[in-house]
Amino acid sequence: MPHFLCRLATDDGRIVSEPFFSPSFKECRKHFEEEGYCVLSVKRDWKKMKAPVLSTEKKINEKDFITFNQELIALIRAGYPIFKSINILIQRVKNEKLKEILMLVEKEVRGGKALSEAFAQHEKLFSTVYIASLMAGERSGNLAETISRYNVYARTISQTKSRIKTALTYPTILIIFSFILLFILLNFILPRFSTFYADYQAQLPSITRALISVSLAVQSNMVLIIAFVLVLFLAYFQMKKNEKSLVFLDRLKLKTPYGKQIWMESAVSLFCRTLGLLLEGGISLLSAIPLSSKAVPNKYMLMRMKVLPESIKNGESLTESLRKTECFPPLALDMIRIGESSANLEGMLFDVAEVYDERISSKIDTIVSLIQPIVIIFMGLIVAVMLLSVYLPIFNIIQVTN
Repeated sequence: MPHFLCRLATDDGRIVSEPFFSPSFKECRKHFEEEGYCVLSVKRDWKKMKAPVLSTEKKINEKDFITFNQELIALIRAGYPIFKSINILIQRVKNEKLKEILMLVEKEVRGGKALSEAFAQHEKLFSTVYIASLMAGERSGNLAETISRYNVYARTISQTKSRIKTALTYPTILIIFSFILLFILLNFILPRFSTFYADYQAQLPSITRALISVSLAVQSNMVLIIAFVLVLFLAYFQMKKNEKSLVFLDRLKLKTPYGKQIWMESAVSLFCRTLGLLLEGGISLLSAIPLSSKAVPNKYMLMRMKVLPESIKNGESLTESLRKTECFPPLALDMIRIGESSANLEGMLFDVAEVYDERISSKIDTIVSLIQPIVIIFMGLIVAVMLLSVYLPIFNIIQVTN
């Protein structure tokens, strides 16, 4: 959405220039005319135009969106109408993408549409869970409370993702630097030493000859290696566009020895937390199941869960329907069954999510605690091998010259 620079005439005859962020020239002019100004000219403000590559506000940041919802809740509880609340918040939002969407939403709401309908037009940017929560709040007449519950849900998901990223950052950096070090040694250090050793016609140790051979092979086939890596990247991105390929890749994830539990348990946690939120908001189980399934990141599990609505329509309980998917562990099924029999399904679903969030956190901490020493040992071995390959020939040369 572009920035505009508007030249305006006030009632007392003054000429002023005002910047404005608007979807079009027409909307910009209309805004100032409604404020009582005489609009003399409206021009694009090219100075504030950002290069697409350098822009950091293309996506809606989770924290910005949670803050927006928190402020929206406060305004609704204070008695402000929806369109006026959004209009106030538009001036406070810093993320330009979110501001652009909110301006379009405010226009739709002012035109008579419900808030859920206005946000539904931008479903690709907002989760279906958020739109469903808005719909539930409008139906129950308690929109502020429903958005508040969604905020708790979104904050929990965001904190879990952030914790996982933070835990994996250090090992990832170590692994990257290990490969960079190996690349530099093989391509720049060892080839120079091989020329130096050749001048002395000394017999090189086996470890040095092996590493020099690898180094020369990498150098001579650098173009092919780079091309191979590029092909792998292109193939990966192409597979991400194909639904069947994504299902296949996600099925492989569920077959990895230790990763299977993490992938499955995280999907179970997301599904149960989302379903609990929607049921708590007043949405029926049959309507909430498809929306909750969309929260599952694993495409293979999502495919297996497509039969859930049909099974429930046929009179089966939620527990039995979930059991048939073969994606839910026994503990989760037992807890959900207890929730159904005690008429406290929503509460039990949140308990299931909490249990598996704690288990995932524990498993990730264990993996990270194992990865760090392994990576450090790996880096130490690389350095040790390199030092041996460089210094052993030097000792041999010293013996030859003596």
